[in-house]
Amino acid sequence: MSKTYSVAILGATGAVGTELLALLEERKFPLGKLSVLASERSAGKEIEFAGDRLRIESVNASSFDDVDIVLASAGGSTSKEWLPIAAKAGAVCIDNSSAFRMQSHVPLIVPEVNPEAAIAHQGIIANPNCTTILLAVAIYPLHQVQPIKRIVAATYQSASGAGARAMEEVKIQSAAILKGETPQPEVLPYPLAFNLFPHNSPMTANSYCEEEMKMVNETRKIFGDSNIQITATCVRVPVLRAHSEAVNLEFHQPFDVHKAREILSTAVGVKLVEDFDKNYFPMPIDASGQDDVLVGRLRQDISHPNGLELWLCGDQIRKGAALNAVQIAELLIAKSLI
Repeated sequence: MSKTYSVAILGATGAVGTELLALLEERKFPLGKLSVLASERSAGKEIEFAGDRLRIESVNASSFDDVDIVLASAGGSTSKEWLPIAAKAGAVCIDNSSAFRMQSHVPLIVPEVNPEAAIAHQGIIANPNCTTILLAVAIYPLHQVQPIKRIVAATYQSASGAGARAMEEVKIQSAAILKGETPQPEVLPYPLAFNLFPHNSPMTANSYCEEEMKMVNETRKIFGDSNIQITATCVRVPVLRAHSEAVNLEFHQPFDVHKAREILSTAVGVKLVEDFDKNYFPMPIDASGQDDVLVGRLRQDISHPNGLELWLCGDQIRKGAALNAVQIAELLIAKSLI
């Protein structure tokens, strides 16, 4: 009989938690027991999974007894409080928050890029930021052929990055505007419907916001290359789901665009989408609900002989969060690391 695993989802009622449940069922994950954990205000409610109704439990010190894998998506403070306890109890924790990403002893994993780094885990593995995951999947196949010298990225981030409540807020704001009313932001700091604004994460001392610095620092860690020069501008846009990125890559020498297209057309986790005659390239509406990162509009940078440009879209909730976490768990199982 195939081995099964006891899994606990911490933050089961959020957008990513809901997607984690769907993916476990969809991918036929070898589940033995499934626990769904959330805050006290959600305890006692029921959530559907594989035709059954699961009772949501309030997380406590005994929640992780006999649990093999914890998939956490409940925010940094919650992860910091509970994951060390879960790891001490013997579970392997895969965390979607930023709490542990830059700790030197915690692997930061994108399975298509650095699966070998998972071997060194000490009970906690970090899931990278959504924009970092999408970027890494799209450009690492090129980096393997010719190391990237510099990355310039501009992101177009959907409401899903701020959670289910932000997605609902955009819908409500849109309806209000169409009625001639003034929308009132509650989840996000400014109205997002029919609007956009630089990412609302806290600013750092260098005038980059935290979201932008996550892309810088996490990409270097995942690629294992601290010398890559990276700059990013992150923007919230009025899209419900799926993030987009405009990416300029500088190599140490010219990179033939036809060769780049050939590489990406067969890369794992990437789907090449481009029709120059119809001016059709990846769009969030196409990426939503998809596992692959959609990449297209590859072209030679006309301002630099060693530059390539590309455009990508990826589902922030799936590959940018829940799917990457489940893939990490599958990787651990395949390598007998659990």
